[in-house]
Amino acid sequence: MKLSKLYTNRPEIFTAIEFDQGLNVVLAEIRLPENRDRDTHNLGKSTVGRLLDFGFLAKRDARFFLFKHFDRFSDFVFFLEIELGDGSYVTVRRSVADASRVAFKKHFLRHQDLSRSLEREWDHYDVPFERARDLLDSYLGLHFLKPWHYRKLLGYFLRSQEDYGDVFQLRRFAGAHSEWKPALAHILGFDGALVEEQYAKEEELEKEETKAATIRQELGPEASDLAKIDGMLLLKKKEAERKQAEVDAFDFRRQDKADTKDLADSVDVQIASLNARRYSLMANRKKITTALQEDQILFDPEDAAELFSETGVLFAGQIKKDFEQLIAFNKAITEERRGYLEEERQEIDADLRSINSELSSLGKRRSDALAFLSETDLFAKYRKNSNDLVTLRADIASLERQRDALHRLQDLRSKVRGLKEENARLVGEIETNVEAQSAADDSLFSRIRLYFNEIVEEVIDAKALLSVRVNQEGHLDFSAELLNAAGNATSADRGFSYKKLLCIAFDLAILRAHLSEEFPRFAYHDGVFESLDDRKKENLLEVIRRYNALGLQSIITLIDSDLPKTSDGEMVFDPGEVVCILHDEGDDGRLFRMPPW
Repeated sequence: MKLSKLYTNRPEIFTAIEFDQGLNVVLAEIRLPENRDRDTHNLGKSTVGRLLDFGFLAKRDARFFLFKHFDRFSDFVFFLEIELGDGSYVTVRRSVADASRVAFKKHFLRHQDLSRSLEREWDHYDVPFERARDLLDSYLGLHFLKPWHYRKLLGYFLRSQEDYGDVFQLRRFAGAHSEWKPALAHILGFDGALVEEQYAKEEELEKEETKAATIRQELGPEASDLAKIDGMLLLKKKEAERKQAEVDAFDFRRQDKADTKDLADSVDVQIASLNARRYSLMANRKKITTALQEDQILFDPEDAAELFSETGVLFAGQIKKDFEQLIAFNKAITEERRGYLEEERQEIDADLRSINSELSSLGKRRSDALAFLSETDLFAKYRKNSNDLVTLRADIASLERQRDALHRLQDLRSKVRGLKEENARLVGEIETNVEAQSAADDSLFSRIRLYFNEIVEEVIDAKALLSVRVNQEGHLDFSAELLNAAGNATSADRGFSYKKLLCIAFDLAILRAHLSEEFPRFAYHDGVFESLDDRKKENLLEVIRRYNALGLQSIITLIDSDLPKTSDGEMVFDPGEVVCILHDEGDDGRLFRMPPW
C-alpha cells in the first residue's frame, strides 16, 4: 500500500499532489527576508499530513481546520488515490459538508481525476462512515495487521509534529494503553492477542472487584456473617409460623404467657436495675457538686483589710501579702482536682440521660405488655399479633436479601480469585513470549531492533537500543534509548531532535521488517530535518533513499532553511522528488491558494 494522489474538486485553489513511488518532498521556500526568523509560516506544509489522514477516514473533529473554518471549506471534496498491494488503485471520495458519507472507486490506471465522476460511476457511494472504514480496510488488504483495523497503526506512518514526543505512544493514543499496546506488540513480533486478552481479563477483574466492593458497602460490617444470618433467619421464620398459627386460631395464650414471663423476668428486672443505677449516679453527682462548692475560697483580703481598718486593727504589708499567697497556693492545688470533678460530672450526666431514655423505652414496653395482658378484646390482640407478624415478615425479607447478597458476594469472591489466577497465567505467558522473541536472533523483533540501531548509527554515529519488557503490573513497556560507548543508556534521546530521529528510525525499521507481508509501504514524516546539523541531515537523507530503493515510499516535509548545505553546492533533491513547492510570496504560494486562516 502506497500513496498515489491527493486532489480536490477545486484545482484552482488546491493543486493536486501526485506522489512518486520513492521519495516525495513537500518543500516550503521562505523567500521574503522578513519571514526567515519566524517559527511558523502558515504555508500548509504540515497540512498535507492532516489531509492524508482525512482521506484515510479520520473521525470528524470540530478542532480540525476543515471543520473549524467550515465556511471556507464547506464546498470542498477531497480525493485520495491509494495504490494497493496487487498494483490496482482505490480512490476515496470524502466531502467536508458531508464527511460522514464516503464513496469508493477501484481502478487500474494511476493518477486518475475522478472529481467530476457521476454517482453511478462509483463502485460504492454515500457509504455510512463506520461501514466506509470497514470497506476501506478490506480494500487495503493489510492481512498482517488482523485482527486490528488499519487505523490502529496508521499513525506510525503518518507522523505529525505532535507525534514526535514519544516513539510508541502517538498523540491519538491519549486514552487507555489497552487501545494501542496489543496492536503495537503484534507488529513488533509479539503475541498481541495474548496482550489484548490480558487487558480484557484485567478489565473484567476490575469490574467484578467493584461489584464485590459495592455489595460489601451495602451490607455493612455487621451483616457479613452468613452463618449468623442463616441462624437468625431460622428463628424468625419459626416465630412467624407460631404467630401465624395463633392468629389463624385466635389463640393468644402462648403470647400472654410469654409477655408475662418477659415482664417479670426481663422488663421489671431491667427497670429495677436501671433505677438503682440512676440513684447511685445521682448520689455521686450531688457529692461532686458539693465538693466543687467547697473548693471555693470565700476569704477576700481586701474585705478583711477594710473590716480591720474599721475596727482600728492594722492589716497591711506582710500580713496581707501572706494571705494572698496562701489563696493563690490553694487555688493552684485545687485547680486540677476541680477539672477531674467537672469531667466526672459530665460523664455522670451523659449516663443519666442514657438511663432515662432506656427507662422510658422499658416503661413503654411494660405498659404495652400490661395492656395486652389486661386486654379482653380478642380483636385487639389479633391486631397486635398481626402487626407483629408483619414486622417479622419484614425482618425475614431483609435477612433473606442479606443472605442472597452474601451468596452473590461469595460467588464474586470466587470469580475474582479465578480471574486473578487467569490474569497471572496470562502475564506469565506474555513474559515467556517477550523473553523468547527478544532472545531469538531470527525473530521479527530482533530484525526490527537491528534495523532501528542501523539507522540511528548511520545518522548520528551512536548505537540505539529498542527493548520491550513486562512491568510490575504485567503490562508491556516499550523503550527506545541511545547508548554511549560503554553500552549504557544516555539522556541524549530526551532532546527533541534525537527523539524525532528515534521516531523516524522506528517507523522505517518496522516498514523494512514487514516488506515480505501485506503491510503499508509508505511513511510520512513532517519537518524531517528540523534541529539536525547538516551532516546528520545528509546521513538521514541517504538512509531514506536507501529505504526507497528497497521499495518503500517516503513523503517528507521541510522548509528550505532546513535543507542540508552540500559541499559542492548541488541541489539536494532531484526535480522529480519535489512533488509540492510552497512559498511565502502571496496566497498563490500556499497549499490552499487563499488568505491564511
